[in-house]
Amino acid sequence: MKALVKQYASYNVWANNKLFERMLALNEEQIHKEIPNSFPSFYKTVLHLLDAESIWWQRIKLLEYVEAPSKNFTGNFAELVKLSQQQSLQWKEWVDAANENQLQHVFAYQNSKKEQFKQPVHEVLLHMFNHGTYHRGQIVTMFHQLDIDKIPGTDFILYTRSVKK
Repeated sequence: MKALVKQYASYNVWANNKLFERMLALNEEQIHKEIPNSFPSFYKTVLHLLDAESIWWQRIKLLEYVEAPSKNFTGNFAELVKLSQQQSLQWKEWVDAANENQLQHVFAYQNSKKEQFKQPVHEVLLHMFNHGTYHRGQIVTMFHQLDIDKIPGTDFILYTRSVKK
């Protein structure tokens, strides 16, 4: 399990950075343009990705009060990207250092509806990394909707090929 989760954590950082790099080349109007989607702009989608990774981080660290960064974040897009990169890298470093027992450990948490759950850490990690993939796909669709070209490929297979060079 460790090898798989480690690979996904690394992929998550790689794929996020590919799209962040492209989005950082956009202008403010494009970053904030409302586009029909789960989260209606590049800015709001990246903010959601940060929220998700941060909330899971707080849960896994057993913090009593979990707070979404979006609640207080007022920075620009470059600052948002930097925070998102730091959070993804923090996950990668944690996974790299984790042992099999830490990944198998069942922990209790509550979701945003205050429902209680218990799950192994590795299931939560795989969910979180998969969640990122889902929203990165939406970001690619947003690029297409705005006729933005030079969209980087972020498929997992492209990642695996890039690290084998």
